[in-house]
Amino acid sequence: MRIAVLASGSGTILEAILAADLPVELVLTDRPCRALQVGTDSGVLSVAIERESFGPDFDRDGFTQQVVEQLDAFDIELVVMAGFGTILGQPIYDAYAGWVINTHPALLPSFKGWHGVRDALEYGVKVTGCTVHVATLAVDDGPILAQEVVRVEDDDTESSLHERIKVVERELYIETIQRIVASGTVI
Repeated sequence: MRIAVLASGSGTILEAILAADLPVELVLTDRPCRALQVGTDSGVLSVAIERESFGPDFDRDGFTQQVVEQLDAFDIELVVMAGFGTILGQPIYDAYAGWVINTHPALLPSFKGWHGVRDALEYGVKVTGCTVHVATLAVDDGPILAQEVVRVEDDDTESSLHERIKVVERELYIETIQRIVASGTVI
């Protein structure tokens, strides 16, 4: 199974995926970032399709079509989002329906969106965690593939809690991807 990893940041999830010796054929980022260098340093073809705008004039579907064209050029079968900061439009879900997965630092369906850890802390939950799910056009709303709980400590900050979630998230995401590769099915 040919995997593309989409990332936007430090690349720590990407590092875990690469260390697990999964069949990653392409690393794609939406901006210059450490993840791009992680992919390159690992010998994986790494490409940036830079967003031209972060404002209201952003052409989401046009950008998404560029991503899809790059994925298609390498016969990608599974799209793995690993901290990808751009919400993609309909073209990717048309081209890769059911084959785009994501990880989220909260127990979905609670605390969707970019600030799941902060929102969980503000709500006062005693446990949170991470979720691996099928990505859909609706953000953090696709079928859940795996979840794991992380206890919230009394002295947790957003940063300390997020770091503990990341440890669990890396393991759970790898296990889920390995299961998909072994079975040839997402669900």
